[in-house]
Amino acid sequence: MEEIDLSLIGNHLKQARSTLEKKKIEYHIHQEQLSELRKRVTKLEMEKELMDKVHAIFDLSAQHAREQAKQQLETLVTNALQYVFGPTFGFVIELKSHSGNPTAEFYVTTTYDEEIIQNKPQDARGGGIVDIISLALRVALIETVRPRPEGPIILDEPGKHISEDYILPMIEFLKSIGETFNRQIIMVTHNTHLTESSDYAYHVRIQDGKSQVQLSRRLDNGIT
Repeated sequence: MEEIDLSLIGNHLKQARSTLEKKKIEYHIHQEQLSELRKRVTKLEMEKELMDKVHAIFDLSAQHAREQAKQQLETLVTNALQYVFGPTFGFVIELKSHSGNPTAEFYVTTTYDEEIIQNKPQDARGGGIVDIISLALRVALIETVRPRPEGPIILDEPGKHISEDYILPMIEFLKSIGETFNRQIIMVTHNTHLTESSDYAYHVRIQDGKSQVQLSRRLDNGIT
């Protein structure tokens, strides 16, 4: 019978115990790392949940702000259309989402025999409608943006496509804008109705390559 070398077995046993101790240490280290990772995952999940709630609040706030702005713009433009073209006209904004981005579609409504007809502005009774909508929207944006910009409203050929039947109501609408928002209105125009309705009118012409400006009309209101 072969003799067993107990010293060799002892060495193997000693190495096995050393390896086991190392594995135990590595196990405990991995357990601590795993525990730390779980804590971090839990923290990140809580942060994500919080951010989702904050994002939802912002979405609701943005939606509310858009709805408020939508109502204000609809009211102002509707009033402008009715001021110029009559009480059967209205203005509607439809808010939509395209590829995750909010978009707005504009429509003009008219009422005939209690039936509401909705069209795109460019399809509604010619260019005059577009002129008034564009003017009203510009004024609305100027008056609602914060901080509110100061200074006059400068217009280039306002109401260029407005027919003769509606040019006088448009002039009254422009005057109401100036009075309501306490702003001076400066216009560049070839329309004699607009020049004759202004407080001051200046005639500008080119002579010898230079602009010549001449006061052609002043309202007799005591202002010099």
